Amino acid sequence: MLQNLNTHYGYAKPVIIAAVINCSFKEAILLSYRHAYHAGNFADVLKHSVLAYVLNYMNRKDKGYSYIDSHSGAGMYTLKDEYAQKTGEYKDGIEKLYQLDELPEILADYTALIKAINNEQSLDLYPGSPGIAKQLMRRQDIAHLFELHSTDVALLESYCARWRKARVHHRDGYQGLLDLLPTPTRRGVVLMDPPFELKEDYLKSVNTLIKSYRKFATGTYLLWYPVVKRENVDAMEQAFCQSSVKNVLQLEYCQKPDSDAYGMTGTGLFIINPPWQLLSQAKDLLTCMKEHLGTSESSYRAKQLIDE
Repeated sequence: MLQNLNTHYGYAKPVIIAAVINCSFKEAILLSYRHAYHAGNFADVLKHSVLAYVLNYMNRKDKGYSYIDSHSGAGMYTLKDEYAQKTGEYKDGIEKLYQLDELPEILADYTALIKAINNEQSLDLYPGSPGIAKQLMRRQDIAHLFELHSTDVALLESYCARWRKARVHHRDGYQGLLDLLPTPTRRGVVLMDPPFELKEDYLKSVNTLIKSYRKFATGTYLLWYPVVKRENVDAMEQAFCQSSVKNVLQLEYCQKPDSDAYGMTGTGLFIINPPWQLLSQAKDLLTCMKEHLGTSESSYRAKQLIDE
């Protein structure tokens, strides 16, 4: 169930800054660091519906917890601006789910949250992960939001101005996460979703979570990844399996089959210490995504990558 929904929101209108490293500008823009181009797409549907489920699960206990977001972005986005309109990715994501009445629980709660932000009216605003957390976290919970980009961190600070228990950090989120662990209450949720502009981000993100787990083994960790080249995802899986980390769930939805061509064909999550019912909920989520967002070529998988 949704909790603590509020109507205070803002939105970001960032400009594009694409890192052009060993690829053309056209290739770089496909996975641009600036999330305004991609807000509300099918990857966000998977990532944010699961994040909302995890936070609602944490809210079942009165004791406070820490939420740590290693790559926060701007906080809130408008889908009517030139950036979202340029790609139109939300039209094959949140927009297709927004008016549906019959949805599995995990997606019903997620779309209800989006509707509350938009005051039940037309779909104009879409929350980033800090926006999801802001709607669901309580007075006893604290958020640490890391953002390295100077433009986005200013937008994030503005968005969080009335969120008294949020701390915005203008610094590298990989090291910032490690510096905060273990959390004071021994209850915590971590979201890591780097831009993956560099190939090194795939293993760097996994290795950072392995180090985090050693410091704070009871936390729940969510690591988002894009499916661009299957070999990068395989390397992440192998790194987790060769580590001491236990209880890892992997969810993946692919809009198109794997391809040697450049571009994101799918999206996934590694979840350490997931809520115990998440696997069954995720199967409903992924089935619904294929039915309403996918094509005959779309596929998904949900598996326990590492047992408890």
